[in-house]
Amino acid sequence: MSSQSAADVPVDRLSKSPAQDGSPVPPTEKANHRWWVLAVIAVAQLMVVLDATVVNIALPSAQKALDFSDGNRQWIVTAYSLSFGSLLLLGGRLADLVGRKIVFQIGVIGFAAASALAGAAQNFEVLVTGRALQGLFGALLAPAALSLLNTTFTDAKERAKAFGIYGAIAGAGGGVGLLLGGVLTEHLSWRWTLYVNLIFAVIAFIGGMVFLRKGAPGNRPKLDLPGTALVTVGLFFVVYGFSNAEKHHWGSPMTWGFLVVGAALVAAFSWWQTRAEHPLLPLRVLLDRNRGASFTVLAVSGAGMFGVFLFLTYYLQQSLSYTPVKTGLGFLPMIGALMVAAQLATNSLLPKLGPRPIVPLGMLMAAAGMAWLTVLDLNSTYAANILPPLLVIGFGLGLVIPAAMSVATERVGEEDAGVASAAVNTMQQVGGSIGTALLNTLAASAATSYLAHHTGKMAVPNAALHSYSTAYWWSAALLAFGGVLSLLMYRGGRPAPSEQGAATAVHM
Repeated sequence: MSSQSAADVPVDRLSKSPAQDGSPVPPTEKANHRWWVLAVIAVAQLMVVLDATVVNIALPSAQKALDFSDGNRQWIVTAYSLSFGSLLLLGGRLADLVGRKIVFQIGVIGFAAASALAGAAQNFEVLVTGRALQGLFGALLAPAALSLLNTTFTDAKERAKAFGIYGAIAGAGGGVGLLLGGVLTEHLSWRWTLYVNLIFAVIAFIGGMVFLRKGAPGNRPKLDLPGTALVTVGLFFVVYGFSNAEKHHWGSPMTWGFLVVGAALVAAFSWWQTRAEHPLLPLRVLLDRNRGASFTVLAVSGAGMFGVFLFLTYYLQQSLSYTPVKTGLGFLPMIGALMVAAQLATNSLLPKLGPRPIVPLGMLMAAAGMAWLTVLDLNSTYAANILPPLLVIGFGLGLVIPAAMSVATERVGEEDAGVASAAVNTMQQVGGSIGTALLNTLAASAATSYLAHHTGKMAVPNAALHSYSTAYWWSAALLAFGGVLSLLMYRGGRPAPSEQGAATAVHM
């Protein structure tokens, strides 16, 4: 039996007969098998994405149980984002070099073990360690999952459907995390916001064993160790610097110092990639115009999207006294609108129109929805005042995220699929970190300024409303800026057909 599996053979060799008449023969891999692969990938991706928000609602309960300070509270979130954001490119390249199935499975097992460790934590140090390990294994899992999707679905129509589903999960995962976190915290325990990952992990691991094909790249170039060190430390410093902006002011060396050094290291990494024999992130991945536009859009949308999840959650719980479960339920219509738009964008609009008209429209719709949220006050009702802008935001993001993800990984060579997928996740993670720091700082400054000029019993709740409104306006500005950028950066017209051999070898 040949050592070369069907997964290693380019699609054009699988789908055409070598006979002289050129008559097609049935593919060796059934279409429904590919959809099972998508299901496995979707479960794993949901586990990683929702973990960024599912713990947020549980934080007050965890803080009370483990008795750690308000100053330390941010590290429950930051420990995850630091390790996840800084190690994504390494995880993506390991998937290319070692094999995507094995990296995917290691990521699933490690993420589950880290979740169990964090859930069983009896002190702050163990909880932070568990969260950091979750980020580490998430950095292996996320790019491997997306690159598996990219190399499994090569037919244009199937690819559109697959990326529509995947993009909807990526965009809606934060809202699902808020709902799930509320239910688990309110009815079980904050620990179950971490233990629930074991259920997802078991499903993903068994599904991976059954449906993902074995195989490793035939040509394994050496890992770019200098590039790995530069980008890992550089991204760590960038994310850490923005995270410090929540606790320290922007003029503090703990903020700008880390940002400057991090930016310098990332710049040095970019220079090194032009000279390395086996670059960690080949510039051919970044220099395609549409792909570069998609990376930019994902970063900006990640920064702007943060406003709706964090500040609307505070508004619903603190200003309108919603329970955690009711707060999570309030986001469901937004998630539904996002999923509908995701399918429409990837299945119908993107193949016919290309990304240039779709992504800017979605960004501007999301920006309009954010601006609409600024009118909320203490007497607002859900149906009349909150639901309409949420539907607009959800539909807009549904046009943006799946389309940008699909274009960002389209026509990428099989040997670069993992690192290109990692770059997608990195853009979202860094964008989200920037959004977290920027919007939190602006909102806190707005509240402080309001209280300095207003007194009385309503000063505090009105200051909170003013801070939320400030965050919504800045989120709207970021999304509108992204809309203009995407209009200028994307090429017009339909997506070009894949180049011969590009992204066609299914290597799992």
